[in-house]
Amino acid sequence: MNKTVLAGRRAVTPIQFAILTLCAGVAHAQSTDPAVPAGSGAPAGLSAPTAQANDSGKIAEVVVTATKRSTSLQKTPIAITALNAQTLEDNHVQTLLDVVNLVPGFQATGQGDHGVTTMTLRGIGNDSAKTEYADPEVATFVDGIYSPRPEGATALLFDLDAIEVLRGPQGTLWGRNSTVGAVNMQTAKPVLGSKSGSVEAGLGDYRRYGARGAFNIPLGETAALRIAAVHEQHDGYVDYQAYTAPSLESQRAAWAASGGAASAFQPINPNQFVRTGPKYSAQDQTAARISFLWEPSSALRWNIAYERFSDRGTPSMNLMQNPRPGQDFWSALIDTAPTLKRDSDSVRSRLEYQLNPDMQLTYIAGWSKFDGSSTFDQDAGADLPTSFSTGGNHQENNTVYSHYTNYSHEVELQSLGSRTVDWQLGLYYGAEDNGIRFDIPIFNGTQQGTVNWQGSFIQPKETVKSAAAFGQATWNLSSSLHLTGGARYTHDKRTNEGGNGYTWNGDPNVPQVPLSPNIDPTRPGQGYTPNNPSNTGEYNGHKWTGLLRLNYDIDRYNMVYASVATGYKSGGLQDGGKPYGDETLTNYEVGSKSTFLGGKLLVNNAIFYEKFRGFQFSAPVTNPDGTRGLATNNADGAKIYGLESEITAKITPDDRIMLALTYTPHAKLGKLIGGSNDYTLPVCSVPGISTCLDVTGHTMPHTPKFSAHVQYQHVFRLGEGSTLAPRISAHYETKSTLSVFDLGEEDRQKAYGRADLGLRYTRDKWWIDLFVRNVSDEKIKTSAFNPGPHAIWLAQYQPPRTVGFNTGVDF
Repeated sequence: MNKTVLAGRRAVTPIQFAILTLCAGVAHAQSTDPAVPAGSGAPAGLSAPTAQANDSGKIAEVVVTATKRSTSLQKTPIAITALNAQTLEDNHVQTLLDVVNLVPGFQATGQGDHGVTTMTLRGIGNDSAKTEYADPEVATFVDGIYSPRPEGATALLFDLDAIEVLRGPQGTLWGRNSTVGAVNMQTAKPVLGSKSGSVEAGLGDYRRYGARGAFNIPLGETAALRIAAVHEQHDGYVDYQAYTAPSLESQRAAWAASGGAASAFQPINPNQFVRTGPKYSAQDQTAARISFLWEPSSALRWNIAYERFSDRGTPSMNLMQNPRPGQDFWSALIDTAPTLKRDSDSVRSRLEYQLNPDMQLTYIAGWSKFDGSSTFDQDAGADLPTSFSTGGNHQENNTVYSHYTNYSHEVELQSLGSRTVDWQLGLYYGAEDNGIRFDIPIFNGTQQGTVNWQGSFIQPKETVKSAAAFGQATWNLSSSLHLTGGARYTHDKRTNEGGNGYTWNGDPNVPQVPLSPNIDPTRPGQGYTPNNPSNTGEYNGHKWTGLLRLNYDIDRYNMVYASVATGYKSGGLQDGGKPYGDETLTNYEVGSKSTFLGGKLLVNNAIFYEKFRGFQFSAPVTNPDGTRGLATNNADGAKIYGLESEITAKITPDDRIMLALTYTPHAKLGKLIGGSNDYTLPVCSVPGISTCLDVTGHTMPHTPKFSAHVQYQHVFRLGEGSTLAPRISAHYETKSTLSVFDLGEEDRQKAYGRADLGLRYTRDKWWIDLFVRNVSDEKIKTSAFNPGPHAIWLAQYQPPRTVGFNTGVDF
């Protein structure tokens, strides 16, 4: 495709405001003791992210691992949001979808047919990064170990010390696919000599119940064990609609009008429509983790953990944006019962050895295995059949199997203590083996009808091998001025062995029945023909990424920084074995971090300008020969700039407020002609694409111009160790598009506000927490599409209003 970049007009007033905000940290340095002392510079593994309370009325110190060392949040020159365990609990965070409103510029969407989560940060993401083909631009890590597949982002979050969201490219230290940012989840680790634990349980509407617990068990003086488990379950939000069939006379007339023979007529079977059983958008997830710590000496420390995750919920349902008259919004006419089966096993290990007082060696290893399957009603009952083979459109999206294994090794060598030059070096190797079979049967009318199109995409073996070497050093030019430089070299190799698509060939000798796991489309005589060429192929690519940053401590309470950093996501293979290229991001950023009022007010700001190149646009398409597949092309990219601000204030010892603001006046696509079967688009003049639209200059999806999130909590002290703490969390954002196509109001989420309420009573070590989420029951779209012959608009939505309570005890 031709590549051009369109520059947008700068919004002068907001940028001037941003500069003034940044300068606030310079102009108002305080003379009292800071709330957050300088970081110790200890390696990250020696101190998990924490927020330690104090008795001075100051905001508790937050320690983060963004630089792969334990440093104070206020002394870390990176745009980072750190959410500690209490914040995660107060906001009932269970998956990364629940983190969205707590982080500036962060968006996430659920994908129903695959049951995965895709993420957008600072306007850049990839809604199609939901199969074995596509990697996300926002990388997820657990205890510093990369989680390669999007399914990992949906795992049930539990027993965490913190979640750190790093905004901007993290290609030097964090590496793989952290093009626009990284999310690092820090699990709670065993503690030596501590016999402690907690248990809790809760109930709510939609027959919600949940339970979780964690126990720390000392094993002598040098070892400890931590066991944690969780189960969360609720019924689906989407009710089943009853189907009322047209009269037999009208069915016969519709069938005859389509050219069908009278002798072949069949009445519509209403039993094909689901009325009972598990509903769509239900949760049924269980996870457990056992962690072991061995610390035989002050120089040697080993953490290893095994985690098991199981999901037996149901996919999130597509809903009609404008329901049929008489039908409830949270309902659908379903002819494919929902199923979802996902199991994952993970092992994570971190071994640290202090070679001498000035140097430490760390070995980080991870292994995980995933298996999954699902059935999903893609047509959502939007088109009503007029006969058994006319009017309607039956489509299932069925993952027959999806499995992957991956492992990674990372060796780090870094300096310790206070030095003129702080440095770290590392080597990384990661490998994946992916496989999937994904079936799409599409029938005219109902499952009884005739084949419209159906096919199976089978990728038995797709591999990824990634190797990297990296280094970063900070030259402490003085006690106040610090210059950091870093570089990473990455080599990626991807292969597809034997993958192909198999399309229904219309063989009159084969019955027209929906494709199912009982049918092997690779066998001759089953009615399917393999696509030509196959997907077999190999891709090799490499890239240098780097970082250059200057930060200056104005005094003990105010710091400013400026940086330029690059991120990179590997190219790969698409259907037909055709390669696509890598994508890169260069981010220019200026920021400040300030502490005011003796540690009772923190103000952190960042202004960023991103130049995105080689945007990997992926979408399901129909080829001119009638075959279908997932096509990936490198578009020109985008230019994005904006402002982020996070403010935390402890107004009184009992009043705390947190405010997160994002302003993104410009987030424009460069040259891109995109096609997708998920949308009704014009016939395409570009060879090789059936339908398409020129979206050059469109706003990047999921990027509102302005968003704000505020949390406020007050603590009433009732005496005798009892407290009552009401809280409110409110979110507002302006309208945003939901796809690159921006096909009108149906393809946008209008400006909205939502609020969550909570009330927590604590007495000694026992507590009870009542909550209402989405108080006003807002209908908030996270994705939209209008496929099918009648282009009826569907959408995925955030959950409706929910209420419930949790209660627990710490011991």
